[in-house]
Amino acid sequence: MKTTFFKYTVFIFLIGLFINTDGIAQELDASNYRMLYKFNTTKQHDNSRLLEVSFIGQNKKDRKDKLPMYDADIKFYNVFNDNEVLLGTSKTSKEGIAQFILPKDQNYLTDDEGYINLKAVFEGTDAIDEEEEKVRVKNINLELNLTEVDSVKMVLVNAYFLDSLGTKTAVEEADVIISVESMLSNMNIEEGEFEFEIYTDIPGDVNGDLTVYAAIEDHEEFGNVIQKKTIDWGTFNELEEKEKNTLWSDYAPVWMYVVLSILLGGVWINYIYSIINLIRIRNEGKELELLIENK
Repeated sequence: MKTTFFKYTVFIFLIGLFINTDGIAQELDASNYRMLYKFNTTKQHDNSRLLEVSFIGQNKKDRKDKLPMYDADIKFYNVFNDNEVLLGTSKTSKEGIAQFILPKDQNYLTDDEGYINLKAVFEGTDAIDEEEEKVRVKNINLELNLTEVDSVKMVLVNAYFLDSLGTKTAVEEADVIISVESMLSNMNIEEGEFEFEIYTDIPGDVNGDLTVYAAIEDHEEFGNVIQKKTIDWGTFNELEEKEKNTLWSDYAPVWMYVVLSILLGGVWINYIYSIINLIRIRNEGKELELLIENK
């Protein structure tokens, strides 16, 4: 009887499992999701270039329901007219992010206006359509120099392009973000140069060092550009060690309080013991007088 009941229980459980699996498969149908495919590029502080794709599925009915596209192959190209140079391939992570880094000495194909045309392609599967996005940026150079002039700490930023002969052409105008730890300032570069006086009381690390960042973000021509440098301009406040109780401090050592408490306790115990004995002697004296009188 028990064996038969167990068999039926397992059978019902398996049926329920298959039913739930079908329900989940229907819920996770790719047709229920809108694919969010974003491509951007960042020129990093070491002059390498980061290519990054975010590939996320968003539920058409519930926008809070988002599913990262995991293990999708993303191909990155440098495009010029009909020429497409494959730069590399990367798979998306569990967060739906694919990244590929190009070295600082990478040779790019550029158009007549000096733009680098980049393309990120997902070739698609039976369930998910092909995705493609392009970005167009100029290869700007961002220099960050930290110097001290007449005891004034200055941040100097230069932004320029290099032509085929290595000649510098200053960037006419761009917004640059200068940041140090919690300090953030949005400044404007004009004619390729910018100077900024830095505060003198910014906390640094344990060595008094701080890192200064200069960044251009989401620019129509340059995309994202980041530069950083570390210098010993920070302040470091050593933690004051709490003074221990000593003979010459405002508070005596703990052991002295303990010894004094024991001594005072002994004195009071002796007082109490003596008082108790005196009361006993008086009572015994009264009892003795009553006995004498009765005789």
